[in-house]
Formats: sequence, C-alpha cells, structure tokens
Amino acid sequence: MTDRALSFDVVAGQYDAARPGYPPALLDAVEELSGRSLRGSRVVDVGAGTGIATRLLRARGAEVIAVEPGPGMAAQLRRGLPDTPLVRGLGDALPIADASVDLVTYAQSWHWTDPARSVPEALRVLRPGGALALWWNVADSTVPWVAAQEERLHRLAGAGGGSHGSGGRRSERLPADLPRVQRELRWTRTVPLDTHLANLGSHSLFRVLGEEATAACLAEERAELLKVFPTGQVDEAYSVELTVTFRDSASSVLRGPLSDA
Repeated sequence: MTDRALSFDVVAGQYDAARPGYPPALLDAVEELSGRSLRGSRVVDVGAGTGIATRLLRARGAEVIAVEPGPGMAAQLRRGLPDTPLVRGLGDALPIADASVDLVTYAQSWHWTDPARSVPEALRVLRPGGALALWWNVADSTVPWVAAQEERLHRLAGAGGGSHGSGGRRSERLPADLPRVQRELRWTRTVPLDTHLANLGSHSLFRVLGEEATAACLAEERAELLKVFPTGQVDEAYSVELTVTFRDSASSVLRGPLSDA
C-alpha cells in the first residue's frame, strides 16, 4: 500500500460525507454477472474505506466483512457500522480463511493492490464458484463540463492524469489471460457545490499537493463551476466500471495458492 493510498486517512470524515455512493443498478449487475443473490452471501469488501460500498452490500442482505488498512478510514467505518466485522489488512495479504466467502469486492480500491499478489489472494479465500467483483465510479468525460474539469486536473497532475477517475479502465491491471465479464453503468447525482468540491478535495491528488496548492485549485474550480451551475447545485455525472471474474475460471489460468493445492 502506497503513501498516496494511505493519505485518505487524514480526510476520512470528508471522504465519507462527500464521496458518491453507487446506483442500485450496480448491485443488480453484480448479482446478474456473478449469478448469485447478495442476500445471505458472505462478502469480503476489500479496501472498504469508510464503508460506502459496505453499507450498500449490507442493505442487500449480504453478510459483509470489511477489510481496510488505514486507521483513520477504519475508525470512520467503525463509527458508521459498529456491528460490521472489520479487520485491518491489505488485498495483497487478506486476513481471511481459505475458501470461506462467496464474493470478494473492491470498490474504488483495486488499483492500490499488486495484482500478482491480490489475484491469488482473492482466489484463495473464494469458495468454488465464488466471484471477484471490481468497480469504480469514473467521472463521465462525455459530459462537456466534466471533460473541461478533467483537462484542468490533468494539467495540475501532469502525467498522473485527473484526480477522480478519468483515464483507462482500471481492471486492465488484471492479468491479460484472466476471463472476465464487464459492464458500464452511467448515473448522476445533484449536490451542492461545496459537496462537490469536498468530494474533489478528498482524492489522492490533492492529498499530496499540500494545503496551499489544494486551496488555490479548489478556488479555481469553484469559479469555473459557478459559470456552469450558477444556482450552486452541481449535476455530477459518473460511469461505473464493473468487472467480475470467478474462482473456477480464474484458477484454471493462473498459478497461485489455489491452483497449486
């Protein structure tokens, strides 16, 4: 886990309050593509953060174990979900028993792992027929104002790209020969401008820029967005990228703890 990943700890409350959730259609798609109802399924939510996806999985009736490495994020999750089992750990070395869960999920967090380690770990803890589901909210750059913002953030970040999910599909970090099914879901939410800026400021780019540069950038964004949204209500636009693969199909093409057993 990089320092940039753990930098979210200092803005855990801001992250929890401002980050978007996910549309109901996402969990419908997870059930469809995995071939399994979430109700009654045992799920490990890895890189659970403050529990944004964990809450939605629980609301669908899943029995969720949250895995989170950051102490600040874990503490925020504990406050919001005091009865959810929570373990401190990484996707690269899951503190979960072999063949014990039906579904492993990564919401906004797979890109912080080392796939050479996290894929075998997911296979190890999944029961036969179990599924690994990865998803991200990605800023929908087909919307003109989003594309303009992404260009500004790209200039700010240099080669690192935008701060809130533009760029290539993150499941490309899966091994090329790993079978997968994918879906893309577009959705929107309308939030006050302050919430949008807090959401933006919670991303890792701003965590490493420092307070002065972050404040200057967010002030520029406020001015630019008021030109588009003069009422101060921002119509955020997202595309959720979902990728699902399975223990049985994966274990036939990968070497790892499961395939060697």
